[in-house]
Amino acid sequence: MTAGEWGLLVLLSVLWGGSFLFSKVIVQQVPPFTLVLVRFALAAGVLGAYLGMQRTPVPRTVATWTAFAGMGALNNLIPAALIAWSQQTIASGLASVLIATTPVFSILVAHCFTTDDRMSANKVAGVMLGVAGVAALVGIDTLHGSLRTLPGILGCLGAALSYGFATVFGRRFTRLGIAPTVGAFGQLAATAVMVAPAALVFDRPWLLPLPSTVVWAAMIGLVLLSTALAYAIFFRLLASAGTTNISLVTLLIPVSAILLGTLILGERLSALQYAGMALIGLGLVAMDGRAWTALHPIAAQETRG
Repeated sequence: MTAGEWGLLVLLSVLWGGSFLFSKVIVQQVPPFTLVLVRFALAAGVLGAYLGMQRTPVPRTVATWTAFAGMGALNNLIPAALIAWSQQTIASGLASVLIATTPVFSILVAHCFTTDDRMSANKVAGVMLGVAGVAALVGIDTLHGSLRTLPGILGCLGAALSYGFATVFGRRFTRLGIAPTVGAFGQLAATAVMVAPAALVFDRPWLLPLPSTVVWAAMIGLVLLSTALAYAIFFRLLASAGTTNISLVTLLIPVSAILLGTLILGERLSALQYAGMALIGLGLVAMDGRAWTALHPIAAQETRG
């Protein structure tokens, strides 16, 4: 990836890492389905207004909106439902480790279903280093007893697999000639439509009391920064950097979340967490491949010498 793409990837991890802070505040007063509905509906409205001001047309073909619905299901509805179900039986820390396996599934799915994003040794090594780093960030104690919670583990792995398919599925937007912002709007709008029945049936939001000012502020941050802006960046990166590279954000999100917690909430990092971030950094370098490319001719020269 280029330096600009790396910068966008880090920014995306901060935006999605920040969503944990926003959501923690919101769920104290807003039920989950309603939160998801408001988040995606308002974000779609923001992007729709932006597209209207830019006079950017939104395709109305069945094929395009089928793609939007498929992406919304794979990238939002299915993983969100599986993660929520899994966390009934496993710790959130273990869930984050399992979701961080998304790049592994992205590599496998891309290798099987694409011709230009094949598996390579440096990608596999980078992903393994990254997953080890995420495990170190969470801590060994979190993994204790995980074999007794097999259903929850399988649920989170299913969510990671869904994310892996989403990164490959989203490539069709480029083939359809859909701009990144249009793709983000379509996915968010389709997700809002799909989750609306669940929110109306189970949460009955019209009976809920009005949220506090703090919750409204957190919702604005979640909608504008962690959803509307984040998904616009996601689709731009997906078009330019490829399936495997965009999936690296799942390795960076725990780092961003922990650093935000340190800066905003005053949480302290342990030596193991610093080591975990170092492992993730090494994994990203390995995935990028340029360091190995630069060192390989030198190593070959020394071997011949």
